[in-house]
Amino acid sequence: MKKIDKKVADAYFKERTRNIVIYLIIGFLSSFGVVLFAEFFSKFSINGFPFHYFMGAQGAVVVFILLLFVNAKVSDSIDRKYGIDESKNEQLSAGKTLDH
Repeated sequence: MKKIDKKVADAYFKERTRNIVIYLIIGFLSSFGVVLFAEFFSKFSINGFPFHYFMGAQGAVVVFILLLFVNAKVSDSIDRKYGIDESKNEQLSAGKTLDH
């Protein structure tokens, strides 16, 4: 089985961890951050509802779903960047070894 160089593995996990932290911050701001500044955001409206109410009722869920799709696309590109692709993972999970 092909071994991954430690520097490559560290860079891969550093990039993935950085992205996860960014997604968590965006999720926090879209759910709790809007509530903390509700008075300021009450000046804005979406579909006739105050912005802070809309984010509490639907917006945070929509942001979460969008983050799931963004994470999938970005994760796939990071996997390709570091030479980790789906066919290799399927072969390894089936018990086959890679001869590289």
